[in-house]
Amino acid sequence: MSVSSVKLRMLYIMKILLDKTDEAHPLSAADIDRQLGGYGMSADRKTIYSDIETLREFGLDIIQAKGTNGGYYVAEREFELAELKLLVDAVQSSKFISQKKSERLIKKLEALAGEHDARRLQRNVFIYNRPKSGNERIYHNIDQIHTAILENRQIQFQYVEWTVKKELKPKKGGAYYRVSPWSLTWSSENYYLIAYDDEADRIKHFRVDKMRHTGILEQERVGRQRFENFDLAEFSKKTFGMYGGRDEKVVLLCDNELVGVILDRFGREVMIMPVDEKRFRVHVQAAVSHQFFGWVTGIGSRMRIVGPEQVCQEYREYLGEILGMY
Repeated sequence: MSVSSVKLRMLYIMKILLDKTDEAHPLSAADIDRQLGGYGMSADRKTIYSDIETLREFGLDIIQAKGTNGGYYVAEREFELAELKLLVDAVQSSKFISQKKSERLIKKLEALAGEHDARRLQRNVFIYNRPKSGNERIYHNIDQIHTAILENRQIQFQYVEWTVKKELKPKKGGAYYRVSPWSLTWSSENYYLIAYDDEADRIKHFRVDKMRHTGILEQERVGRQRFENFDLAEFSKKTFGMYGGRDEKVVLLCDNELVGVILDRFGREVMIMPVDEKRFRVHVQAAVSHQFFGWVTGIGSRMRIVGPEQVCQEYREYLGEILGMY
């Protein structure tokens, strides 16, 4: 047998063990030989034992089960079944991944489990009755952004928004945005580009699925100094879901049952200060905007803005505008 055939046989044995075996489904040397037949190859027991030992030396965790139904199986894999289920759930629940792409990604994840665990994984896959993006261009956008970051280049793109006719229309009359990309982040079930706009001298964020005709420019990125001490987690807490406002320290008076809501929104490092047996006070860094006020309003009488006075006045005006419509 040629050297290339020996190497190929060993690779097929590794594939057979990864695809076909687990603790409950070991394969004997004879079973492995029968599986090799499907690839137009064969090997005696001694050869299979030798190849398995070589694969062990390579690092594959192959265990030999003793007894009547004994044989060889792969014990520890790169991903445990629970880890793969976690990844599958993330793919399924993500709005920005299209249904078609979700199905392809899940199939690839199943292939990492081996056929027996893959069947168990499939039984735990449910079809979510939720909107999924139909925009396949998001993958092109992500690829372009990653390439631009690696090559230290600026990018340009058109940015779109929905019209009342349910059509996507470019903003700014179709003019191109030109920014320096520095990071990608996933927040509130959407994928965002974090970039520096040197014309506005601001760090901005853009929904990746709303970017069109994304291209890499020759100009090098700018704004590096703005990102030297940039805290993406802090930026996300203040920005996503509370868009477009100014940063300000806001004091909230809350019922005790809202502790979890505050920690989920602003992080566990905020200081909770008890006021009495039923309420607490907290200082949070928020982007003061209509979205922030809407979030406070949605919680209702269990939360009250108590400072600073300027923010309280803006909130009263916000509520007055709404009441004036009824």
